[in-house]
Amino acid sequence: DNPHIILVLLETSATTVWSVCVTRLIAMISSPLVIFEQDKQYYTTHVKTVVDESILLTLDSRTTYQKMLGFGGAFTDAVGIVLQSLPKSLQNTIIEGYYGPNGLQYTIGRVPIASTDFSTHEYSYADTPGDFSLSNFSLTIEDWEYKIPYIIQAQKLSQNSTKFFASPWSAPAWMKTNGHMKGGGRLRGKEGGEYYQTWASYFVRFFEEYHKNGVDFWGVTVQNEPTSGLNPEYGWQTMYFSASMERDFIKDLLGPALKSSPYTKDIHLMINDDQRYTLPEWADTVLDDPEAAKYIAGVAVHWYEDEEVPAVVLTTTHDRHPDYFILATEACNGFMPWQGEPILGDWERAETYVDDIIEDVANWVVGWVDWNICLDMQGGPNWVRNFVDAPIIVNAEKQEYYKQPMCYALGHFSKFVRPDSHRILSKFDSTSHSGVKQIAFTTPDDRRVVVLINTNSVS
Repeated sequence: DNPHIILVLLETSATTVWSVCVTRLIAMISSPLVIFEQDKQYYTTHVKTVVDESILLTLDSRTTYQKMLGFGGAFTDAVGIVLQSLPKSLQNTIIEGYYGPNGLQYTIGRVPIASTDFSTHEYSYADTPGDFSLSNFSLTIEDWEYKIPYIIQAQKLSQNSTKFFASPWSAPAWMKTNGHMKGGGRLRGKEGGEYYQTWASYFVRFFEEYHKNGVDFWGVTVQNEPTSGLNPEYGWQTMYFSASMERDFIKDLLGPALKSSPYTKDIHLMINDDQRYTLPEWADTVLDDPEAAKYIAGVAVHWYEDEEVPAVVLTTTHDRHPDYFILATEACNGFMPWQGEPILGDWERAETYVDDIIEDVANWVVGWVDWNICLDMQGGPNWVRNFVDAPIIVNAEKQEYYKQPMCYALGHFSKFVRPDSHRILSKFDSTSHSGVKQIAFTTPDDRRVVVLINTNSVS
């Protein structure tokens, strides 16, 4: 049996060094969550508890680390399709539950540039072969129906405080060496040539068109998981960049193109957007070139290899490049074939989220962005059947949705660790507290926030 206990402690005094005796909870989940009573000092689940031993946790707000950006999720085509399978009132409830003042209070949103595997088909915004001038560039029905309305709603609910960033999966098929958006390949022609020039212009056109539809962006990544483009049999949209290719594309074309538009001149450009194993070398290659680095704000990283690659690579990346933030930009459960896609009510999946967030943030990550904010009962729709789990699962047949433990786990961070909070020094009195992990912050209103998780089991 796994307790999966997550606890938030709030302390409001101005004391710089604070010690608290935290009872180790060896507990069983006994009833639904009591969620988001923020005025209370202790914020946790309904549990049965027994005292095993005491843990002394000391916080020292005199020692501060990174400033936090926030938490959020992605607005894919699948999200919009699933939302529209519900009555409007439930659609509103889901978006309010994520971005509203009484919900998780997300402050980040990720938006794909054109199609992904979580679309119903491949499409780009410039599917006319040879259209180097992008004269036929156009957003699609997916943008107008499945993305933009919900993005605007989230922005309004957050009082325009949400930071949206975009990510491309692939250039149009005619621009790639393999002739398809799906599968490995790179941009055609020589680096810096007309295909690369058109691809840089494509970014700017995307942001200009979204601006016309009421959406402006805080950031953009150069390419989603660029190393997957090495695999010619890759199962969905992708495109290859090496670190040196990304560096040269940024400094010669993409950086200047973004600076040339009034809608993107201040955009936060992020490199990598791939797994931990690419770091710190990817960051070294790009950021050690001052002509590329001047256009870049941060390093994006995904979670899919986190169990294999230690988090110290994040700290190494920060130590070598302290002027650039590190943002975790994609995560989901159920992504391996044997993991079972959505598993309703699974607390272990909530635990993996909390564990990863604590580990990332302890190694200089400034925020953590989930993948799809909601999916259907199968974990889609997904045109290549790459079904996964999500914090909210929608049952269109019954016209209802289910908040997963992952949803509540994310709220323990997003609801309390507000933007511009700072991680602070926090440590237990000994190293013997196996299975109990914590991370601590000071908030802009001078609160101390501690998020703890007990992963111990009891029979």
